[in-house]
Amino acid sequence: MRSGRVKVADEGKKSIKEQQPRSLAFAKRGIQTGADFAGMMSALMSDIIEGAITPQVGNATVNAGGKLLKVVELQLKYGDKRGGDGGHRKLDLVDIKTT
Repeated sequence: MRSGRVKVADEGKKSIKEQQPRSLAFAKRGIQTGADFAGMMSALMSDIIEGAITPQVGNATVNAGGKLLKVVELQLKYGDKRGGDGGHRKLDLVDIKTT
């Protein structure tokens, strides 16, 4: 399986090194806020332009980000206000039973 990273020649050396995508740091931390999402997308655009990740991985990430935004939209539209968590809404998508 291919990694989504592109190997790039180092200008000062003849060896090939693998770039570490900036968006990887956001992905490892997780997307918790709108600022996290904006930072991830900004880093992702830079990574694609620099060739640090393949366009296919960028496309998959953007599609997943769109679905994440849809969940947030549904939470705001249909979610219940629960507890004293400052107005955050909870959306129950499915009844999950643990065994």
